[in-house]
Order: sequence, then structure tokens, then C-alpha cells
Amino acid sequence: MVEIVFLTPFITGLLAFVLPRTLGRQLLVLTGVVHLVLSLLLWKNRPDAFFSGYFAVTPEGMLSLLVISLLFFLISIYTKTYLEHSNLPSENVFTGFMLLFLSTMTMVTLSDLLSGVLLNCAYLGIFKTNKIMVAAGLQDFSGTILIVFGLISILAAATFILKQNEYKRMLAYSSIENMGIIAFGTGIGGIGVYGAVICMIHHSLIKSSLFLSSGNILMGYKDRLIANTGNMAQHMPKTFVAFFAGFAGISGFPPFGIFIGELFIIVGAFRAGHYVAAGIFIVSMCVIFAGFANQVMKICFAPSAATAPEPARFSEKASLVWPQYILLLTSLILCFFIPDALYQTIVDAVNAIGGGLQ
Repeated sequence: MVEIVFLTPFITGLLAFVLPRTLGRQLLVLTGVVHLVLSLLLWKNRPDAFFSGYFAVTPEGMLSLLVISLLFFLISIYTKTYLEHSNLPSENVFTGFMLLFLSTMTMVTLSDLLSGVLLNCAYLGIFKTNKIMVAAGLQDFSGTILIVFGLISILAAATFILKQNEYKRMLAYSSIENMGIIAFGTGIGGIGVYGAVICMIHHSLIKSSLFLSSGNILMGYKDRLIANTGNMAQHMPKTFVAFFAGFAGISGFPPFGIFIGELFIIVGAFRAGHYVAAGIFIVSMCVIFAGFANQVMKICFAPSAATAPEPARFSEKASLVWPQYILLLTSLILCFFIPDALYQTIVDAVNAIGGGLQ
């Protein structure tokens, strides 16, 4: 079972290179469905790997796999419709590589569309390294490094977001901020680790929704510059709802999960006596929110630039919008209800590096 989860997208990826465009798109969605079903079965049954020396099922690995499978399923549906509108050259090559990357667990289609997942997969390596350091009794050393570099990432993101003029780059710098938050929480330890894992899960869901919405904005306005967008609430109302809700969620508004995760991290920082670091963290969050909100308001409510194309003709098809809604709804549901099995997976991952809810 474990090997099949990884081999399925690898095999379908090879097939996508030689299939016509239409069949390649259908194969992409079908692979997303099969991969999600197999991942759920793997999570429920926890079978042993046939090649146990190469595959190990760990709590943090299972958590990443579940998030990746859900996102890939929803994004494959969005990508199918996006490809129909974009007329991408060598589309079969794009689809093939997308599936092959999924099989290696880096899981990228376009780096901007899936940065919410790609960054979390990269951070999994840091998480595992910190797990080894904690087991060796070096948690203070590794914790200090994570706190310092986490704050540096947050401050760097705050600096660039304030003057950013492209909405996709703005979302990318927001991802840097969120990785800094997760690193800071992991370094704090205790309840901060739990907050970091919560932020990691909700960041994947919400940020992927934002990048999908930004794809709609690009198709509607034909421009990446914030100055050449505007009044999206009127021109693209369905995308506006998803984009603005995603902004509220990623900025840490209650009741979204990132608010809960950041609250745990701040409480953990004060409990551990990191008062200065907590102060820098809180001030940086306020600065980033101010810069982010300023740009989002321009996109959503400011009058459209005179040189910007009329986006009202853009058809907001259901498959270009409802994946974002499902991602945001999933994030909201997880704020109020976490299934016992998923909760236990999170707790096991947190306990592995010395964190906890106490």
C-alpha cells in the first residue's frame, strides 16, 4: 500500500507525456482522486511498507501526505480548467512533470500555485533534524537557532511586503513570513510546537486557496501588477470572496486556524520567558498585516486602472472557484472540529520533538 501511493502518480506521469491534451487533463484529475483515496486508506490502516528500509510511516510524514493529497486533488481540478483557458505549449510535458513531482513528494505544478505545500515539505526536513537534536538533549541549541532565523524570516517578509507591487510576489513573501512563524513556534517548544503545526496545516490550505485565486486574477486582468487591477469585488465577485476570505485567514483573523496557532505560539513564548522575541514577533505581525491589507484593498475595492483590460468578460467557472472554497471551508471546519485520528497524528508529531499542550 505504501509503495502504491508513490508509484501511482509516477506511472500516470509517464503516460501523460504521450497522451493527447484532453486525455492528459482527465488523467490528471483521475490521479488526484486515486491518490487521495489511497492516502486515506494508508492513514486509516497504517500497513507496513514492503521495502521498509526505504519507506517509513511517521506521524509527521502521514500529516504531510494527507495535506498534500487533499491539495493535489483540488488543484488538479482547478488546473484542468486553467489549462483549457491558457493554451499552454507542450501541455502534455507540463502534466507529466506535475505527476512525476507528486510521486517524489515535492508536489509542484507551478511553484507559485503550490508554494503552500512545497515550503511545508521542505520544512519537514528541518522538523526531522530538530527531532534528532531534541532526542540528543540539544533542544536549547536548536531552539535558539530556529527562533533567530524564524524572526529574521518574518522581518524580511515585513520589509518586502510593504512596498510590493505584484500580487503573486506579495503572496510569496507572505509564505516566507508563515515559514518564519512555524520556525519560531518550533524553536519556542512546549505549546508553541503545537501552534506551529496548526499554523503549518492551515497555511497549506489557505495559501493554496490564495494562489489559485491569484490565477483567476491573472486570467481576468492579464497583468501581475497590483496597480493594473482593482474593483475585483464588482468584476469578479466569486473570486473576490475566496481571495478576501483567504487574506483574512492568512492574516490570522479569528476564527481561522492561523489565529489559534499564533495565539499558542505567543503564549508559549511568554511561558518560556522569551519576552523580547515575543514582542518582536507581535510587532512584525502588525506591520505585515498593515502592508498586506493595503495591497489587498487596492485589488478588491480601488477603481480599476485606466490601462487595465476589462475583466468582466472573464467567466468564473465553478471548477475555477469551488476548489478555493473547499480549501477555506476545510480550514474553518478544522478550527472547530478535528477528527480524533487526525488529532492524535498531530499530537504524536508534536510530542516527537518535545512539544505538547501543557
